[in-house]
Amino acid sequence: MNDPRTVIVGGGVVGLACAYTLSQAGHEVIVVDRDFNGDKASFGNAGGIAVTECMPLSHPGVLRKVPKWLLDPLGPLAIQPRYALTLIPWLWRFYRAGRTPVFYRHADALAALNKRTYHDLRPLLTDIGLIGDLVPTGALVLYSNRRSFEADRLEWQVKADRAVNFELLTRDEITDLEPAIGPTKEFGVLEPEWSLIKDPKKLVQRLAEWLAAQGVRLIEGDVTEVLTVDKRMAGLELANSTTIPASNVVIAVGAWSGAFAEQVGDRIYLESERGYNTTLPDPGINIRRELIFAEEKFVVSPLAPGLRIGGAAEFAGLNEPPNFGRAKALLTLARRHLPGLTAGSGAEWMGHRPATPDSLPIIGPSPNAQGLYYACGHGHLGLTQAATTGRLIADMILGNSPVLESKPYSAERFSP
Repeated sequence: MNDPRTVIVGGGVVGLACAYTLSQAGHEVIVVDRDFNGDKASFGNAGGIAVTECMPLSHPGVLRKVPKWLLDPLGPLAIQPRYALTLIPWLWRFYRAGRTPVFYRHADALAALNKRTYHDLRPLLTDIGLIGDLVPTGALVLYSNRRSFEADRLEWQVKADRAVNFELLTRDEITDLEPAIGPTKEFGVLEPEWSLIKDPKKLVQRLAEWLAAQGVRLIEGDVTEVLTVDKRMAGLELANSTTIPASNVVIAVGAWSGAFAEQVGDRIYLESERGYNTTLPDPGINIRRELIFAEEKFVVSPLAPGLRIGGAAEFAGLNEPPNFGRAKALLTLARRHLPGLTAGSGAEWMGHRPATPDSLPIIGPSPNAQGLYYACGHGHLGLTQAATTGRLIADMILGNSPVLESKPYSAERFSP
């Protein structure tokens, strides 16, 4: 067995899920985060447990849509002009990931990971006392008409081929489920396997508190360097010059993980796909399940803090100030399709989704530093895949047979 202590860098849902599984196995665990109460990507997500989402963002035909998206001020994609050159290596990998047959292998790997979600997530939620916050609502995907749905035929065929259940709906069936949806949407797809976490921020905070009560040490500090000796992990150095010895380290700081990979010579092609939302505490309408507006690429989720309207993909790096005009654009779109939505203001938010070119997370050991592991790059699916990621990381560190074939998620896939 490896050294009985593992240090996890990152106190978001993925890092805490890794700590959960390791600690449940009797392993000594430390979690280090610069601010456990500070904002995390999981705090502002839409709360969806998106077990059906096996369609990679890079797929055949997607590049033809990019110019239209970029030119639309209410569109789903924006690239900060001064960041465009920095993004080129990632974009090249994104283009290559969308070719067949490699695209189908990525879809298989996403489906395999998502199919384990409930098996790993339900025990975690039960232990921390939040199983009642997992609400099996399903999700409703909305289209303007049948022709718009047919334009997405590849996505639905990919899902059908991977045993995803869905049901096609007429306009009358849509309004029976969600009367607040306006007449702009005449065709829909119900995906019954989805669930909602009613308050993602509450889940992360409760999990951290529960872990601390179980003996997991939570250390607040800014990790500046991973320390190695002869390509083996030796520990971490913090900004205050504190050193934490460790022979096993898990990097789970989302979009910030790439900087640590560079320190040991790993290249993991990870970008911040900045997402925006507005949460309306008094929306004036009743929505029962997550709504996915397929053409406009935004979602509406009924959460405990309010109705959350989110989406967009903005590539501008980690340091650019938020452009909350993106959140306002999403709200404008929502009011177009949900005519009863009140005009009141809400809480705006921006978060950094850690995006890989092939839509697969990075789960597993560093190619260049023994004892260093990655658990990052989950994109839109961090909440969905966190518990299973924790299980995979624990299996690797403890020397157990992984519950899934882990090669598709390996950092080695980015090697030349």
